[in-house]
Order: sequence, then structure tokens, then C-alpha cells
Amino acid sequence: MGRATRRHVATAALAVAVLALDACSGSAADEPATPSTRPDRTTATSTTNTTSSDAAAWRDLDRRLGSFGPDVGFLAARVADDGTCEPVHAVAPDEPRPTASQFKLFVLGALVDEVDAGRIAWDRELTVDDAVHSLGNGAGSLQLAPAGSTVSVEDAATTMISISDNTAADLLAGLVGRDEVEAQFRAWSDHAELNEPFLTTRQVFLLHYVDGLGDRYLATDRADRPAFLASEVDPLALGEIGSGFSTDPRYIDRIEWFASPADVCRAFAGLRSQAERPSAQAELPPILSEEVGSIGLDRATWPTVWFKGGSEPGVLTLGWLATDDRGRTFVVEAMVSNPEEPLAEESIVDLVHLAEDAFALLS
Repeated sequence: MGRATRRHVATAALAVAVLALDACSGSAADEPATPSTRPDRTTATSTTNTTSSDAAAWRDLDRRLGSFGPDVGFLAARVADDGTCEPVHAVAPDEPRPTASQFKLFVLGALVDEVDAGRIAWDRELTVDDAVHSLGNGAGSLQLAPAGSTVSVEDAATTMISISDNTAADLLAGLVGRDEVEAQFRAWSDHAELNEPFLTTRQVFLLHYVDGLGDRYLATDRADRPAFLASEVDPLALGEIGSGFSTDPRYIDRIEWFASPADVCRAFAGLRSQAERPSAQAELPPILSEEVGSIGLDRATWPTVWFKGGSEPGVLTLGWLATDDRGRTFVVEAMVSNPEEPLAEESIVDLVHLAEDAFALLS
């Protein structure tokens, strides 16, 4: 591997907005998993005229995608002027899957709406306390901020996206409110009901890893789950997780955030539309346009690149919105999951290369 390739791989690995749920082993509750992937739903489709060489390249991409795990979804789409996603090539684009940290796109969208309505300001100072501290991040994250520390809304949003700061995400979700985040899912997702009640990352950690807590949650009627979270989950200290951590997937098909590749495309397209508002046009593009998410795309050809990904044991999602030098905007979204075992360590790098090849076909 050459030096430039090593730099690219390191950048790509850092770019994966990690929700580091080092999951524990154990059986999930008997409640059927709502999102599912069936063999007859994984047929790849191309909806635009393609040359024979391009068609062969897309088929090769599909073959590579299928090697990542048993459940895969993919969408390469052009974002039309009216904000709709027009598929160019897809594999099960409407099937909901675990997103890991890509749910933060919906939190960001809800935040922008609140700013636009004048209820929240980008420079508003927020206080970090022990009740909002989460896990899964390191240096530069609010996880390490002492209780009583303050951070601006804009800075919290930036770290939520750039390093996938879980504590920042929970702080902002609490600021805008569960109802508003759920409403954002309803606006951009065809599977919003799978995210009701909306879960914070702290709640997911506790539900995944405190012995028996996730099973009790799943046994609770959905209408009663907000009360369960308030009374049985939120009062717990993160230390209650104890020895529950491992590197095996945990409840990823039951206690998670869910969206389809098409849902994520609509979220990116919705954020692009929000970025045109006077209340967000200075702040939103820099929040999403981190260099670390550029995946090596030539900036002369792709002057605008946005990124958000997610990762936890058994889940990997990577998504980019990019606008080319002809003014055309595309989204490439890849989703891989395996509820039985962790994904291969090289999956991140390999999926980044697959996305690069998809953008090459789109250009």
C-alpha cells in the first residue's frame, strides 16, 4: 500500500462518524424485528440509460456490495432541483435498515428548523451536565467535557457531524425536543414510525448493555415506551453498563435508529434546501462539509462534498452528497448490517472505495 493510499485510508477511517457501541453478546427479545431484508428485495436496479460498460461496472459494484454482509442497501441518486431523489442505480433502496450515527442528519434538520423559526440561535450557549454525557467518542468530544462546561449550538452541531459526537447529539436532541426530531423523521423518512419514540445515544447504550433492560423495553407497548425511558432508563448512570460491553452486535434490528437509503437521500436533499435559508446558509454548509469526508474526490470536479456515516458492531453506513462542476448534485448512500456478527475490519475502507467508484460512474 502506497503512502498516499495510507493517508487516504486513515482519512476515510476517521471520516466514518462512529457510534462506537461496543456491543455485548446475548439473545434479543422475541419481538420480531420490524426492518428486514429478504432475498427478493435485493435486486439491483438502474433507472437511467447506461452504456454497456457502465452497466457492467454497476453490476461489479453490486457484487462487491454483496460481499460485505447479509443485509445491504445502496442508492446512487441525482437530487433534482425540487429536492427529490432520482435513482440512477439502487439495491433495495426502500428497505429500512439500522443507521447508527446517520440519524444525526435528522437531528440537524430539526435544529435548523428551530433556528429558522427563531426559537434557537446558533450562538446560544448550552451547558453540559452528567445527565447528558454519553459514550463512544474521544478527544474533542463533549463526552470528555466536565459537567458545567458550556458550548455553543453551532459548535455542538459541528462536532455532532464532524466527529459524530454522541454527547453533542443528545444535547441538541434535548434542546429541540423529541417531538421535533420525530417530526423531522416524518418529513424525510417513509419509516418514521420505527424511530418512535426517538432514542438518545445514551439511552441506546443503556438499553443495549444493561442486563435485561433491552428485553424489558421491547416487552413494553410502544405507546408506553416514553414513560419507560423516563422512569427506568434515564435515571441510570452509565456505569450500570458495567461488564456488558463486547464487540458483538446487540439489538441492532430492534433497538436502533432506522432509515432506508432513500430516506437518507431525502435527508441530505432536505439539508441542501435548508442551507439556502438565510438563517442557515452561513452555518450549515461548513457543518456538513468536513474535509475528512471528501473520500478523495477531486475537488475540481466535485467542489461541494458533504458526508455523514455511522458505525457500530454489525452496522456500517456511509453517505455523501456532492455537487459537481456542472452544478449537478448526487447522493451516494451505502448501508451494511449483520445482526449476528461484527463486520470485517476492512469494511470501512472497502466501502469508501466502492462509493468513490460510484461517483466516478455518476460523473
